[in-house]
Amino acid sequence: MRVLAFEDTYDIEAMLVAGGVDVETMTLQQRWNSNDALRHIRSFKPDVLLLDHFMPPMNGLEVLKRLLASATGRPGTIIAMSSEPSMNEAMLQAGADDGVIKFDIATLSIWD
Repeated sequence: MRVLAFEDTYDIEAMLVAGGVDVETMTLQQRWNSNDALRHIRSFKPDVLLLDHFMPPMNGLEVLKRLLASATGRPGTIIAMSSEPSMNEAMLQAGADDGVIKFDIATLSIWD
C-alpha cells in the first residue's frame, strides 16, 4: 500500500507505529507542507491520501478540491485527518472518503 500524508507538525509514521500499525507493509511518504501538492500526488500515485487541514500554504480542503477538479488520478482512499472535527466534516462533504481526528489515525480499518 502506498500512503501519502500531508501533515506539517506530527510524524505520521511514528503515530501509526505507536498505534500498532505495521508500517512495514506500506510505502509511506510524508510531505511537511502543501507546496506542489498535486505534483506530489501525481508522481507518488498513493493508494491512500491523508490530508491535514491546517497546513501551509494550502489547507487540506483546498488540496482536496484542486485534486478532485484536476486530471490527476484520484487515490483509492482519501482520509481527512484534521485535529478539528469541523474541518474533517468539510473535507468529507467535498469528497473525502473518511475523516478522523489525526491523533486517532492508527484506529482506521484501512490498516487491517
